[in-house]
Amino acid sequence: MTLAFRYLRSLIFIVQMYVAMLVLGIVFAPFAILSKGGARLGCKTYCAWVLWTARWMVGIRTEWRGPIPTDEVVVAAKHQSFLDILMIFYKVPQAKFIMKQELMWAPIMGIYAKRLGCVPVNRGRRGAAIAKMVQDVAREFKEPGQLVIYPQGTRVAPGVVKPYKVGTAILFEALKQPLVPVATNVGLFWPRKGILRTPGTAVVEFLDPIAAGTERDAMMHDLETRIETRSNALMADAGFPSLRS
Repeated sequence: MTLAFRYLRSLIFIVQMYVAMLVLGIVFAPFAILSKGGARLGCKTYCAWVLWTARWMVGIRTEWRGPIPTDEVVVAAKHQSFLDILMIFYKVPQAKFIMKQELMWAPIMGIYAKRLGCVPVNRGRRGAAIAKMVQDVAREFKEPGQLVIYPQGTRVAPGVVKPYKVGTAILFEALKQPLVPVATNVGLFWPRKGILRTPGTAVVEFLDPIAAGTERDAMMHDLETRIETRSNALMADAGFPSLRS
């Protein structure tokens, strides 16, 4: 398959993915208005569609490893592209995401995110943003669920080193729930930027939880070490050199 043909297939896949978001967003709107369960069903249907079309249109297979968290926990995940969001939401039963505030105003996506109880964060306000995030999380978690946060605060391309932020530790202490680290290699196949999608097996791996009440510094060190080590191992298995042992 020539590179030009791969680009064309990738472009067609991306276009149909956003068309599907619009169509399914409209189709499930009445159910989303009636209940959060209806909104969640619509979003999971969209995830299923994208993961299915990714497999036969651009050759990206998806695989989940480790025990899927179903209790009330904080899920701290490596974030490399939109694909890991889809994979986590599809499998975690009642996922709610910490997400940047701008996305809450996006057509379709923002409406459903608000309905599901996702928590917006103004990344430019730092301390004030963290305080409001904790307040919003406490309000939304009157209902059971799994809170998904990206400890590095943004998508990070394979091979790029970026520090883990303190917001994860603050939520961990405030919620007093176990913390489930998540490793991934999805950025090798579905990059954070650009059109080209590369065939391969995209993996999201749920690791053993960190117990509630673990001291902050120890938790952050354990979290970063385990996510980075396992993510690098997954990427190395797929042919990308690992940066850390």
